[in-house]
Amino acid sequence: MTVKNNILIRIAGIYILLLLVGISIIFKIVFIQVVDGHQLREKSKKITYRNILVEANRGDILAADGRVLATSVPYFNIRMDLLAGGLTDSIFHANIDSLAMRLSQFFGDRSWYSYRSELSNARKYAKNRRYYPIAPRKVNYLELQEISKFPLLRLGVNKGGFIVEQVNKRILPHNSMAARTLGMVNLNGGVVGLEKALNDVLKGRDGLRVHARIPGNTWIEVNRMNKVEPEDGVDILTTLDVQLQDVAEAALRKHLERLGAGHGCAIVMEVPTGDIKAIANLRSNEDGTYDEVYNYAIGESTEPGSTIKTATLIALLEEGIIDLNDTVNTGNGKLQLYDHVIFDSKVGGHGKITVKRSFEVSSNVGVIKLVQNVFKGREKDFVKKFYELKLNEPTGIIIPGEGKPQIRFPGDKGWSGLSMPMMSIGYEIRLTPLQILTFYNAIANDGRMVKPRLVKAYLKHGQVVESFPPQVIQSSICSRSTLKKVHDVLEGVVENGTATNLKTPRYKIAGKTGTAQIAKGRKGYKSSGRISYQASFVGYFPAENPKYSCIVVVNSPSNSVYYGNVVAGPIFKEISDKVYSTSPEWFSDIKGNELKDLPQTKTGQAANLTHILDKLDIPTENNGQKYDWVATKRDSTKIVINPIRFPVNKVPNVVGMGLRDAIYLLESLGLRAMVKGRGTVRSQSVQPGEPIIKGSTVYLEMSRGES
Repeated sequence: MTVKNNILIRIAGIYILLLLVGISIIFKIVFIQVVDGHQLREKSKKITYRNILVEANRGDILAADGRVLATSVPYFNIRMDLLAGGLTDSIFHANIDSLAMRLSQFFGDRSWYSYRSELSNARKYAKNRRYYPIAPRKVNYLELQEISKFPLLRLGVNKGGFIVEQVNKRILPHNSMAARTLGMVNLNGGVVGLEKALNDVLKGRDGLRVHARIPGNTWIEVNRMNKVEPEDGVDILTTLDVQLQDVAEAALRKHLERLGAGHGCAIVMEVPTGDIKAIANLRSNEDGTYDEVYNYAIGESTEPGSTIKTATLIALLEEGIIDLNDTVNTGNGKLQLYDHVIFDSKVGGHGKITVKRSFEVSSNVGVIKLVQNVFKGREKDFVKKFYELKLNEPTGIIIPGEGKPQIRFPGDKGWSGLSMPMMSIGYEIRLTPLQILTFYNAIANDGRMVKPRLVKAYLKHGQVVESFPPQVIQSSICSRSTLKKVHDVLEGVVENGTATNLKTPRYKIAGKTGTAQIAKGRKGYKSSGRISYQASFVGYFPAENPKYSCIVVVNSPSNSVYYGNVVAGPIFKEISDKVYSTSPEWFSDIKGNELKDLPQTKTGQAANLTHILDKLDIPTENNGQKYDWVATKRDSTKIVINPIRFPVNKVPNVVGMGLRDAIYLLESLGLRAMVKGRGTVRSQSVQPGEPIIKGSTVYLEMSRGES
């Protein structure tokens, strides 16, 4: 045999061997699919793994004193696995009548027969819909505990098919208070307000569990597999004051209803820090009620009208050409500018008046004449003065959706000979209420402009993990001499000018009224023969030592009343009066300065309360270090913390507690809590010391009724 033939034989042998191996592989594949396929598939079902997402707890949003403004509460969906391994026909039919009866009694939405028919049909066609919802709604933890004792369900997952799915529901314990600022949450996270702005830190990081299915169609957690613990989100400590927020919303709602206005907003800011203590937004519904559906305070840019005249005054005084005692002739209150006629609100005009008086009475004619005298031919210098006051820049508030300021510059599209005079009285310029308030807050703060602050810190288990101190935007918006003159003018507006209806003998208010016609797009300021107005008042109090600044804006008031002093002014005064009357630091008979910085505290969980007080550097005398629950009281220099001892198996006294602590304590003892109102618990339906009856309801009446 030749070498060549030998090689060919070997190649042929290898080829035949590979062919046989390939045929055997194909045969095995076919055999597995056709012969063993069913058996293997059934086996795989018994040892299938699945990843279970463990939702992290979303962080709470807290008021400045630690009270909960937004929190997540667990609720549960209840389903029945109609093909559970141990749920035999005999077990199902032996329990279906009694289960249907209990479901009907518990939910009260339909008859027991209806429940029985639906469950029986669902069992019959279980292959089409294995997991059947047996509860018509989500239930809370206490309801779940009761339902888990129902016939059939009490047999568990395998024999009873009892499937429970936890879902977290975001709630606002104070109802709609500051709802648009706090925001809303959907399946994807926050959609508006702080919930959206801080979604990444609030939501935390979800965990992962690996479950394995074992015979009987039961799933068990496999600890050896890749297990990721959830990381809860942080809590957000805001600057909001629950009491001031309640005052602002109540005053705004009351007067909007009186005026029949389209919508309105109010903001209260702490002067030195820029802390937003209250922010209320309300819009009318077709039925005449008002709800918070949009954050007008932050998002709506409009022509501000006369409130911008204070910026014009600063621009004039900084030039050093005129002084407050100089005079301007307003004539009969009419001024022809090109094809426009400018009017003063006073019929017949004010005649010859001082510069100070022209701003106190908000004379359009006087202000425009002064601006024309000083800046005519130097329009760029005038606009630059507004820019130097940061009126062309957004505040950078943490909430998304801030309206963009609009201030034209000479040469921009739309600039005309009317632009400068109209800008000087608050037209051809657009600002949000918050942007206007930030400017006035700087005037109250000795010229120091601070960024509006809504978030003070991030907390984790009561510990501060990141803090956000006040930020200075501009150390001084104008000279000291100009600032003093502006203070005099703004006080004069209330003492002698357009806002004398806001005068009070107890304290001084300084501020500026504003009334502006509302532009209707291309239709101009008149639509369907009717002019709509925006009324506003912005200022600060007490004028001699400002603590708070505030702005109120009311859009489209009806009833033929539209001037800022009679529309927005009373809302401002109601807010300032209530703030003043509840602030002891402004009364001379209160000794010492320490008390004014001590927050109002209440009965609650010791750990949370002491952590907050410690981190805020508030002096305390802690007599309850070894106790879970404590009561607090203020003395002249500190917060005194005393322990609370609850009797065993007795209904506790929750009067004086905040809503969250009261509900937590009652539910931890197996009681239900039903709440009316908001604030602090004022009374409870079951007296303290009564024996606890598991599942019974305790009705709580809060310090402030439902609004």
